[in-house]
Amino acid sequence: MTTKKRTCVLAYSGGLDTSVAVAWLRETHGFEVVTCTGDLGSVPDLEAVREKALKSGAKKAIVQDARDTFVRFFVWPGLQAGALYEGRYPLATALGRPLLAKLLVDAARDEGAEFVAHGCTGKGNDQVRFDLAVGALAPDLKVIAPMRGGMNMTREEEIDYAKARGIPVPVTKKSPYSVDENLWGRSVEAGILEDPWAAPPRDVFQWTVDPDEAPAKAREIVIAFNEGVPIALDGEELDGVELIVKLNALAGKHGVGRIDQIENRLVGIKSREIYEAPAAVVLHLAHRALEDMVLSKETLRFKERVSAEYADLVYNGLWFSAHHQDLAAYVHSTQRFVSGEIRVKLDHGTATVVGRRSEHSLYSLSLATYGKGDAFDHKAAEGFIGVFGLPLRNQARTQALWAGDAPLALPKAPTSRSGRRVASDPKTSQGASSATPKRPKKARR
Repeated sequence: MTTKKRTCVLAYSGGLDTSVAVAWLRETHGFEVVTCTGDLGSVPDLEAVREKALKSGAKKAIVQDARDTFVRFFVWPGLQAGALYEGRYPLATALGRPLLAKLLVDAARDEGAEFVAHGCTGKGNDQVRFDLAVGALAPDLKVIAPMRGGMNMTREEEIDYAKARGIPVPVTKKSPYSVDENLWGRSVEAGILEDPWAAPPRDVFQWTVDPDEAPAKAREIVIAFNEGVPIALDGEELDGVELIVKLNALAGKHGVGRIDQIENRLVGIKSREIYEAPAAVVLHLAHRALEDMVLSKETLRFKERVSAEYADLVYNGLWFSAHHQDLAAYVHSTQRFVSGEIRVKLDHGTATVVGRRSEHSLYSLSLATYGKGDAFDHKAAEGFIGVFGLPLRNQARTQALWAGDAPLALPKAPTSRSGRRVASDPKTSQGASSATPKRPKKARR
């Protein structure tokens, strides 16, 4: 009597690691392996990936175009939230992982599998994102990570292992970099990039030209938004995938979208990362410019705090959490009036907002102008200043905040016989810490 083999669904990229993992999971754990591949914008040929998975020993290979789902349900919410990790990284990889984990769980349910697997290492953030997402969506599934422990092969050993089993292996020279990409951006690390003093070599960048080699003439574009979601580029209505693809090419041509940063990984180490995200950089810039026009001061300032919290949450793999649902509800409310058009200038690696308009704008020309048509009540400013400054004046009267030895008190300049003020002596002045230092004496000859 034969025992039915257990099934494991593997998140499959088509690269060497996951191709070898197919055979390793079969041989080491006795699994029937089903692979699951979702295209978020980096898989040129899904059918070729499916065939490679089957040749690697998979019982079944599931492939699907998930680009539209990625943009609608992950990228646009991240943009609306203004989610930039540590103020710069637009979270391309981090936004893609929860969707891939969801596809993995769905495939496991369809196949009746008890196990899922991924190819993440034990040093990066992605292992956390996959494990947490699977745990939130299907706590009963067991997660296996061959690259984190068990497989333990060098690249050369993986190639020999694959060749011995007839698994297709790459024949091109291995890149010195570790690269992940999707529609929203490229993430590059390793190699010379691990030296934070070294400038990124030219071959690091694939989507953006060197700013010094960008077209001599700058280019202006107009992006239209509806409730915080980009809907048109230069007057042409486009779906999300088309708009991002077109803007990636356009902004990248002008050298826009390069990010070089030292970031704090979730696992506790600092990492030097290079990102290319032309569309993301431009759209975040334009979206914030539109918010500046239509949101109140209080909402803008509180949303900055929410944006930082939202970005940390995504980066840390907590997409499928109640905390995310709560933050997303607030973000959704803020986007009700974020509709309008933003004009952006692309020029030698920089993107600059040069025009804004919205029917919901809180900017009023009659209130802002210093010219004809000024409707601001200047006289009312006196009463406002009186009330606004009341607590300050009251405290100054009763507590003498600026007297004597107060930390910020400035020294009183001495008076000469002529009655004119003279410079204070730094040695005796209370403000010695802010005084101009003496020049060094010249050496005697």
